[in-house]
Amino acid sequence: MARMADIGEKPSVERRAVAQGRISLGPATLDTIRKGQLKKGDVVGAAQLAGIQAAKRCPDIVPLCHPVPLTSVSVELALEKDGIRCSCAVKANYRTGVEMEALCGVAGALLCVWDMVKYLEKDATGNYPFAAITDIRVLSKEKGEPAKGAGTKRKMTEFRTSNRR
Repeated sequence: MARMADIGEKPSVERRAVAQGRISLGPATLDTIRKGQLKKGDVVGAAQLAGIQAAKRCPDIVPLCHPVPLTSVSVELALEKDGIRCSCAVKANYRTGVEMEALCGVAGALLCVWDMVKYLEKDATGNYPFAAITDIRVLSKEKGEPAKGAGTKRKMTEFRTSNRR
């Protein structure tokens, strides 16, 4: 039987997570993006909004995730030679981690990109020979320390993002 983890006894602490993924695209599609000529408009702006919304709605997508009150979500997209790389950084002060929200943010942003470029990616048979969403993973997950004493709150001292690709 499925059940949500009990986090009731855990203290609220600062939490951060960064996830990353990419979408491979054909050269003509990337050229159209670079020229700003997509039929649906600004793919980077739309994908950033989609990623933020996906992170905020993570418990609606992943049923056993806790609804975490996020304090910050940022989504960045970078055009590369053969695709677009996306990263999503999420913060919260809560009792459970935020890596699922970061992963949902990346997936939502990349799905938005796919939706906006699919008319360019289809071949004569209606398939997608170049487009592929890959490498979605957590790059980093950080957890602060619980408060020590009344009115004292320790912050995380360092937040690193891996250089893995």
